[in-house]
Amino acid sequence: MKLHSTVKGNGPHLIIMHGVFGMSDNWSSLGRKWSEEFTVHLLDMRNHGRSPHSDVFSYEAMADDLLEYLDDHQIEKPYLLGHSMGGKVAMLFAVYHPERVGKMVVADIAPKAYKPHHQDVLEALHGLRLDEIQSRGEAEEKFSKKLDEGTRQFLLKSLYWKEKDQMAWRFNLKAISASITQVGEALPPNAFFDGPTLFVRGGASNYIQDEDLGEIHNHFPEATLETIAEAGHWLHAQKPKEFFAVVNDFLSA
Repeated sequence: MKLHSTVKGNGPHLIIMHGVFGMSDNWSSLGRKWSEEFTVHLLDMRNHGRSPHSDVFSYEAMADDLLEYLDDHQIEKPYLLGHSMGGKVAMLFAVYHPERVGKMVVADIAPKAYKPHHQDVLEALHGLRLDEIQSRGEAEEKFSKKLDEGTRQFLLKSLYWKEKDQMAWRFNLKAISASITQVGEALPPNAFFDGPTLFVRGGASNYIQDEDLGEIHNHFPEATLETIAEAGHWLHAQKPKEFFAVVNDFLSA
């Protein structure tokens, strides 16, 4: 699949991959800062943003999409940065194609399996009748009874006017809903990448626990872990300065 991307800057290539229900625009501000040192590629993953939609939605497919993107742009060994779902894509790509990865940054996700935990978001999304919505404000009002403000604002960034009188989601809700359990899949056993790897977790997030370090090092023996205090799962949006500093130190070392 040919992924949509926004490319900025010059220098070593840095590929940034967003999480589920997100899109490349979520990384615009940080991407602009990194573009002062790197050629930054902000990707829309399949079924998200402006990339094509497909009934196929799996980490294997997304890793293949990334390989196709790198080949199409003649990029040999980029730095990879992935958040949540994007982090799982980066991990899977790295263990499948270690020769194609320079350094890797994984934001607030571990290689372990996660139980389905997006039910509240899916319920809210499926309960919103877009044919009855005339503005983002109306959508937010309906979401307000089910979702916290941060989640509402995050989702509403993907709401757009498909036609003059019809709003739509930029993500493929049907395909994501059908494959949501796959978003929590663990990395394959006995798969590893021994290149430079940084895991960054939010201090207020429960996605990466201390007891996960053993499994992280089984897959990524050179991995280090940094914690950003008071940050939740969307640590790059909640603590952008701190996140930028930690990641930039690693990439520039």
